[in-house]
Amino acid sequence: MMQAIIIEDEKLIAKDLEFKINQVSADIKIKEVLPSLKTAYKWFLENAEPDLIFADIQLSDGISFEIFQRYQLNCPVIFTTAYDEYAIQAFKVNGIDYLLKPIDSQDLKRAIDKARVIIESKSEYPQDLKSLLENLVNKESAPTKKYKEKFIVQSRKQWLAIDTSQIACFVRESINYIYTFSGEKYVLDFSTLEEIEELVDPGKYYRANRQSIVHIDAIHSIKPHENSKLTLTLKAPLKMEQDISREKAPVFKKWLDR
Repeated sequence: MMQAIIIEDEKLIAKDLEFKINQVSADIKIKEVLPSLKTAYKWFLENAEPDLIFADIQLSDGISFEIFQRYQLNCPVIFTTAYDEYAIQAFKVNGIDYLLKPIDSQDLKRAIDKARVIIESKSEYPQDLKSLLENLVNKESAPTKKYKEKFIVQSRKQWLAIDTSQIACFVRESINYIYTFSGEKYVLDFSTLEEIEELVDPGKYYRANRQSIVHIDAIHSIKPHENSKLTLTLKAPLKMEQDISREKAPVFKKWLDR
């Protein structure tokens, strides 16, 4: 039986992660869920090092890397986060994999299997991780990704180039539409929102649900519900509402609170 801990400040995400870990690896026992740097510092002072750590990077009181700077820990770490900007630093502190939220069960299983190889063989890194690190370094040094600046739409039998900065949201109805901040609506010739999501800046646009991608500046208010779901109301003149699921709500909160 492998002993593991979860370092995660969002209770729903921690609970979901523990459930998925139990699903894909029944031999892992979660000894503790630590919600902050403060509780993690205390825990590592009073307890033996676990076999494996699952750690969110951005916690309510700091960055989890600080734990590994303070304590000399040798066990592998699987990092989880809503952002990919910490990839290189994550692998410098015993990171054996890096999972973006919401976490996919198959990706989680692969990460655990990789950790299992390290734990059982008492090796530092499998060979494929060294290749991954090299790729990450090359990716980090590559030019910054450029996002789409304009979208071409049809209006009254003519083409218009709409600046991406003018787009409040992309909405999938029977087909895909653009809604601008000024309230204009245009048909967009893309087959899926997934295609659009790859073309816009994830720091400004958030995939709220299967039907919409919303600009951060278009959000007027956020209403929480008892079931932990959220409802976004967009600014006038749009005033439309978009729901965010219980599972995505904690990730959205971190995306918004920057």
